[in-house]
Amino acid sequence: MIAPLNHLVEFVEDHLTEEIDIAALAHRLGTTEYHLRRMFSALAGMPLSEYVRRRRMSVAAAEVLGGDDLLGIATRFGYGSTEAFARAFRSVHGVGPADVRRNGGPLRTQSQLRFRLTVEGNTPMDTRIADRPAFRLIGHSARVPLIHDGVNPHIQAHIASLPPAEHQRLKELADTEPTGLLQVSADVDPDYAEGSELTYLHGVAVAETTPVPGDLDAIEVAAGTWAVFRVAGAYPAALQSAWAATATDWFPSNPWQLRPGPSIVAVLDRAADFSTATCELWLPVERAVR
Repeated sequence: MIAPLNHLVEFVEDHLTEEIDIAALAHRLGTTEYHLRRMFSALAGMPLSEYVRRRRMSVAAAEVLGGDDLLGIATRFGYGSTEAFARAFRSVHGVGPADVRRNGGPLRTQSQLRFRLTVEGNTPMDTRIADRPAFRLIGHSARVPLIHDGVNPHIQAHIASLPPAEHQRLKELADTEPTGLLQVSADVDPDYAEGSELTYLHGVAVAETTPVPGDLDAIEVAAGTWAVFRVAGAYPAALQSAWAATATDWFPSNPWQLRPGPSIVAVLDRAADFSTATCELWLPVERAVR
């Protein structure tokens, strides 16, 4: 992914004042917009959309300091008014264009990124590839914000709101892989932006033909291939580290790419206080074009 990501950065740089068609670029690079955005976010530490905004406002700052007409600058960078441009400018630099023009700053500039290969992968990843027919994920869902590190208190509260008997009932309904109680993330923001909302479902997997009780939510999952990563250790730290390592180590080293679909965590075993756990992380994948 190093070469495609650097091509992406160069393309963004050459089209800062234009509408950027990421889907068309991904196609030319032999990958998908979904995979390209996810890998960028994982490796750059920020969503692609945020990087584009920061770079635009960094370049725009030089034009503001140069004394160019503010409406002209706003129009060049795709904003319909000086007010909309000023809001975007302030969100990056912390001050408005007029303040920068008057005082010369302060400015928080975003440098152009460069992705470089480093030697990683010294920790083996316990992985298998599973081809699965269509199935359903059923359980109780809620819209929650995405939190990258640590325990998500919104998910914790959602799970805690379910009575103990409901967990047992869900387990008894499960009849296919992934097995056990599942933590499902669906409808995730394409850029995987921190704070963006996703659908979290606490439930189980059932066959496509299994009837769904009327009081449960359901997510239909199409037939396809999954990369399954087995993780054991401190929870949720080990799981989050493994998730990050799929981007930094596994995907760059293997002929697979992410495809749209829910990500699933199957908890196979855990300590009574959930301080440690053995889990399987299921990610929907497809063959990468080489």
